[in-house]
Amino acid sequence: MNLSLVIPVFNEQDNLPLLFDALYKTMNTLKDSWELILVDDGSRDKTKLILQEYAEKDPQHVRAVILRRNYGQTAAIAAGLDHAKGEIIVLMDADLQNDPSDIPMMLAKLDEGYDLVSGLRKQRKDNAVTRNFPSMIANWVISRVTGVHLHDYGCTLKAYRREVLEGFRLYGEMHRFIPVYAASVGANIAEVVVSHHPRKFGKTKYGLERTAKVILDLFTVKFLVSYSAKPIYIFGGTGGLLMIISAALMLYLLVRRSLFLISVTGSPLFQTSVMFFILGFQSMLMGLIAELLVRTYHESQRKPTYTVRAKFNLNTNE
Repeated sequence: MNLSLVIPVFNEQDNLPLLFDALYKTMNTLKDSWELILVDDGSRDKTKLILQEYAEKDPQHVRAVILRRNYGQTAAIAAGLDHAKGEIIVLMDADLQNDPSDIPMMLAKLDEGYDLVSGLRKQRKDNAVTRNFPSMIANWVISRVTGVHLHDYGCTLKAYRREVLEGFRLYGEMHRFIPVYAASVGANIAEVVVSHHPRKFGKTKYGLERTAKVILDLFTVKFLVSYSAKPIYIFGGTGGLLMIISAALMLYLLVRRSLFLISVTGSPLFQTSVMFFILGFQSMLMGLIAELLVRTYHESQRKPTYTVRAKFNLNTNE
């Protein structure tokens, strides 16, 4: 299997016939073998029946995964990835706002030597206030914090080589951070302009509250990508900073006591200094505990701390 197209689906009964028409029109032009993996994320309409119908009509290409309840887009994508067999994996939405006709262009970009090709919706057909503006802010924040500069993290339409999707699990709202994980294992990333259409049927599942969830997940992603192998850097760094502040406050109190005979222990800065020292010391101890956990994790599972892009003249069976 060369190509797997993974599509999470939730209450899209009206869009599915149009989606399949557009998919077949594009996929049948490809020379490589391909499969469609559609994951029903607990739909309450006739989505499951429609997926079952198409899977029975075309068992060669269509696979359907039906989840027991609505787990969210990230879990649905994870389920699709777990069942995908292709060396190249393309993700897209089922609402037809992504255009399947962009897939060959993205595959061609992969062939130029990239490991991940991300779609960029320059002409978005969404509400400017509730969708576009929050998305623009989120994209800027994510790019600044992670160092992986993309203009449209929220665009589901992306093409990946399988190897950059291995070694991590998705949860929360973390599907949009897949490029960050991929970059952490050395993926070459490109961004291409893709088409974007207004939604024809149904209503969007996204709102302003999702921006807050994304920002919170960003803290987790930043920690996992930057500090999961050496947690002492963040815990020890934070602890060291607090202890330096504590020492500076204590020095100030001592100098003030020497010059102006003002009591050290009677000042609220004394309690603040002591509290900062205790917090700093505890933070360093937490860092050491985290280091032990990381070491246990890697050694117990024999999980390497590196990833290999290619091997030459090596016997992989040894």
